[in-house]
Amino acid sequence: MICKTRVIDMKTWLLSTLITLFAVAVFAQGAALPFGALGAGEAEQVEIAADTLSIDQATQTAVFTGNVVAGMGALKLSADRVEVIYDTESSTGAVRALMASGNVVFVSGEDAAQADTATYELVAGNVLMEGNVILTQGQNALSGQKLRIDLNAGTAQMEGRVQTIFQTGGN
Repeated sequence: MICKTRVIDMKTWLLSTLITLFAVAVFAQGAALPFGALGAGEAEQVEIAADTLSIDQATQTAVFTGNVVAGMGALKLSADRVEVIYDTESSTGAVRALMASGNVVFVSGEDAAQADTATYELVAGNVLMEGNVILTQGQNALSGQKLRIDLNAGTAQMEGRVQTIFQTGGN
């Protein structure tokens, strides 16, 4: 009886180990995962608060520094520095992109990502986060060097030595 139980336990352990190793190998190359969906576009209102603001009319940029917090609908962004790039081809002066650096955190619903830098292209709905990226979704966390988020599709791609711990629901 003891031998039979050990054989079943060994099979279960071996199967779970193989599944985990396969999943880790897939994630090590680059992981595709969901990310909170958020519509993108020029009509999106951008609200920004910061300690200081510098405007350069020649380059059509505005630079917010110090405790920067930006809100775009359901998406929240915080960083040490955010540069706002305006659409120079449009007569409306709409915001084209946000370039954030230093302690960057993006939050959409229950999904949150942090990195050293991020570029958010509002019209396209794309976010590129680079450097020491950590993505948290509930109790699960992934880390890597680059995270590409498509806010329209609600998807993300983690790249660069991706690491994760899977919550299996067991002990």
